[in-house]
Amino acid sequence: MTAPLPRINGDSRRHQAAQILREAIVTGQLKPGDRLRELELSEQLQVSRAPLREALRQLEQEGLLISYPYRGTQVLGVSQEEIEEILIPIRMTLERFAVKHALPTMGADELDELGAIVEDMRRAAAAGDTRSLSDADIQFHDRIIEQADQAHCRQIWDMIQPRVWAYFRRDADSHASLDEVVEQHEKYLAALRTGIVETALIAVDQHLTDVPGS
Repeated sequence: MTAPLPRINGDSRRHQAAQILREAIVTGQLKPGDRLRELELSEQLQVSRAPLREALRQLEQEGLLISYPYRGTQVLGVSQEEIEEILIPIRMTLERFAVKHALPTMGADELDELGAIVEDMRRAAAAGDTRSLSDADIQFHDRIIEQADQAHCRQIWDMIQPRVWAYFRRDADSHASLDEVVEQHEKYLAALRTGIVETALIAVDQHLTDVPGS
């Protein structure tokens, strides 16, 4: 490891271990191909092996780690090729489907909730807080998926969401300005506010093909 990881204190040790390791992966402190040794991690994080193993299993399910028999656990990266050829096409299919089902049920309250998330993004961008910006970004898209109320769409989104969040975090610095991320979501929200499905679908296409983007 290139730098010590923070120690864990208090409750929810599995959750804290997963958060620390997830952050280290998406920020590049832990690099693709790095091997994670349980004993070393346990000592660094000051956490016992049982919650650590649970955290490693969780990150493996999220697609951020991979385990090999007799070779241990390794970090998986999020490559630009994967983003462009796998994650974005899957997101495009899911979000177009979600918008078609969500928009007819979106009233002023739901649209204002999305607007409040965009305001959270604006504050995070102004503060240079890429983590909070990425969290709000995920929340924006998650809310649209939730509003669609389509079980299979939700299930697939939940499977890819951790890696989507990882590339949001990875690509935050690729924007000319963090305000650009906010502006992208303002345009998307403006299209949703029209209530016209075709207008919203065009906004989905534009939003998700703007790489780097979110």
